[in-house]
Amino acid sequence: MKIIAVTACPTGIAHTYMAAATLSSVGREMGHDVKVETQGAMGIENELRPAEISAADLVIFAADIAIENEARFNGKRVLHVPIREVLKDARKVLTRI
Repeated sequence: MKIIAVTACPTGIAHTYMAAATLSSVGREMGHDVKVETQGAMGIENELRPAEISAADLVIFAADIAIENEARFNGKRVLHVPIREVLKDARKVLTRI
């Protein structure tokens, strides 16, 4: 499955990047193609391109704050989860899909 995700936390430092790394590695272990955009203290990094968004089967918003430019994902199947759920058990989150 092609999964894209956006991770973001209120301070935009550790948890944002930890969740991105966890989703990527656990997703690959489970056989998914995963790309993650981070929205943190450094702004938007690894910004998802329109073609990547279009090709995605699922979008995961692992965030405790509003996602910037969320309208880019209109019409896509989106799973909203608190960032702590990804940090606690990313496999469980990815199993929900």
